[in-house]
Amino acid sequence: MKQSGQQGIGVAEPRREDDRLLRGDGRYAADVRLEGLLHVVFARSTMPRCTILECDVESALEMDGVISIFTGDDVQDLGTLSVASVIDMAGPSEYPILAHDTVAAVGQAIAAVVATSVAEALDAADSLFIDLEEIDGIREQTAELKGTWRSGEVDAAFAAADHVVSATVKHPRLAPSPMEPRAVTVEYDAASESVAVWLSTQTPHRARTELAGILGIDAAKIRVIAPDVGGAFGMKASLYPEEVLTVWAAFKLRRSVRWVATRSEEFLSATHGRGGESAGQLALSKDGKFLAVKASAELPLGHWLPTSAAIPAWNAGRIVPGAYRVAAVESSSVARTSDTAAVGIYRGAGRPEANCLMERLVDEAAAATGIDPVEIRLQNLLTAEELPHATGSGCVLDSGQYGVAVEQLTARVGYEGMKARRQTRRERGELVGIGIAFYVEPSGKGWESARVTFNPDGSVLAATGGSSQGHGRETAIAQIVADALDVPCNRVQVLQGDTKTCPSGIGALASRSTAIGGSAIRRACEEVSKQLPADGPPDTPISEELVYETQGEAWGYGCYIVEVSVDRETGVVSIESAACIDDIGNIVNPMLVEGQIVGGFAQGIGEALLEEVHYDETGQLLSGSFTDYAVPRADDVPPLSVHKLSTPSPNNELGAKGVGEAGTIGAPAAILNAALDALRPLGVHSLPMPLTSQRVWQAIRNADTRKPE
Repeated sequence: MKQSGQQGIGVAEPRREDDRLLRGDGRYAADVRLEGLLHVVFARSTMPRCTILECDVESALEMDGVISIFTGDDVQDLGTLSVASVIDMAGPSEYPILAHDTVAAVGQAIAAVVATSVAEALDAADSLFIDLEEIDGIREQTAELKGTWRSGEVDAAFAAADHVVSATVKHPRLAPSPMEPRAVTVEYDAASESVAVWLSTQTPHRARTELAGILGIDAAKIRVIAPDVGGAFGMKASLYPEEVLTVWAAFKLRRSVRWVATRSEEFLSATHGRGGESAGQLALSKDGKFLAVKASAELPLGHWLPTSAAIPAWNAGRIVPGAYRVAAVESSSVARTSDTAAVGIYRGAGRPEANCLMERLVDEAAAATGIDPVEIRLQNLLTAEELPHATGSGCVLDSGQYGVAVEQLTARVGYEGMKARRQTRRERGELVGIGIAFYVEPSGKGWESARVTFNPDGSVLAATGGSSQGHGRETAIAQIVADALDVPCNRVQVLQGDTKTCPSGIGALASRSTAIGGSAIRRACEEVSKQLPADGPPDTPISEELVYETQGEAWGYGCYIVEVSVDRETGVVSIESAACIDDIGNIVNPMLVEGQIVGGFAQGIGEALLEEVHYDETGQLLSGSFTDYAVPRADDVPPLSVHKLSTPSPNNELGAKGVGEAGTIGAPAAILNAALDALRPLGVHSLPMPLTSQRVWQAIRNADTRKPE
């Protein structure tokens, strides 16, 4: 790591974005000021599974400020969204811009009111006469996604096993809840019949391509700009029907148009995450050697499929058995549509599902054999000498020191002392537990682009095909450039998130921004460096634009250890200490890394202990506000002791691995294992997340009633 005062890779460089953001000078999609701007408000269904008998817009059209009202009849001929085909899909992928004839889910948009102000649009939307008739039963399923992975002699291994342990894990459906809701502002240029679209998105180039395809408009007529984005977590990786409607309306009316979601609309119609259930069995010998694993995952989809709809099911199946040495693997996953809001990628996207199941199985294996949970992990984790390694499900783990990470973390937290304290407190009648979870995190694969220009005055302009969702990409890119070209960071200007000024790219998702996007920048810098004169700055700008593609996925990994106590009278689970170690390869900015880890840890706590989207049996959303949906507050997140290890990845230019999803993958499994360790003396072996006080209290009461008199 560089020493204080140096610049470039390895330095905790302060985020250059923070000064303007903290001063309120950020520019988000809803901040763009345009003359004569119109506003869209959506009238949404109050019922799921219903037929639209009538949608009368005539009286609302006469109201002050109303320019137009659109229904499903107006947009039914538009195209559909592309869905990534990483696993098999059966059935049609629906993408209703506005409901036509039937409604699938509560909150689905039925009509769009365009008016000169938001207030006028709201009044008109409230006055629409929409007559709905409930459809009995559940609508016919439209799409199903399936994946299967198998290798080795699974049945023979199970037949020969001394122990077979099983586990099930239920993940809550989560609302990603970024600070900035979805927003889109469209500027229509009459002279060129084109639009500039300011969109709160993780994928500006992909959004442009999808808009062009859905609307049947030349992509050259559409410019997409991702300005400051106030969080996304996967929720803003896909293009939403409301966003398409807003851009379509701008072309239709030849006017500039804006839509900004309310927080209620985010709960109703933004994509949710998780919500799946996994089950598995692990076969092992009496001395603790893992022989084979069987795993299956069932995940929900909503009533339409976002672009990355298949990614959670894909990851949930293929990542088993993680970093463990298991020769025989049988894994499957399936995701099915339902009459709810769409379900897409959320920070982790199938990785937590695979990891939680595997870590639960490992803990059950430890209990069955009497081997310490740390020791059984060390015994079965792949060694550095065995890497790269193709797992039984076909993933190729690139590099790492898995056992070293576990040993370092347990030494630093004083694991033996933890166990001694647990025993002492248990003898006093307390419910306390230790939870350990190892995780692996693939950092995406594929390509990204970059353009780097070295100017005669010594300044550098770096343009990336990626974008930022508030995670400090501008700073990290400047550091990569400064390191490669030996220039001060403050002499590097960074362009990102604009399809007009930046080269084409995929975007900020799948923990790929540094490993792939940063490597593209590094490679472009190397090409520029070859052309620089040895005796001074160039007379003219030297520029290089290229597309960089990885050799394979970079796999970050790490270990989390938490101590919890459970209040026997209330069921409240309290995290008393938490620590982690993460290996993300070469580190560009340690401060940004720690921010990602702690932020992911907070969201992992949310999944494990607090958050859950609820629908009732009729399909009505019960958790439609932060009154009913509990995100972690500051006092819910204990201090996290963060430790690091660095094993460069051989699969990309920077040797970097992802870290954006580390906390959401490792923390829930560790917390779940700790809580069940605390309850194991009572005979409690399984609980669905979140581990609310009510659920835990009920488990304790049920255990008490099973005790012999």
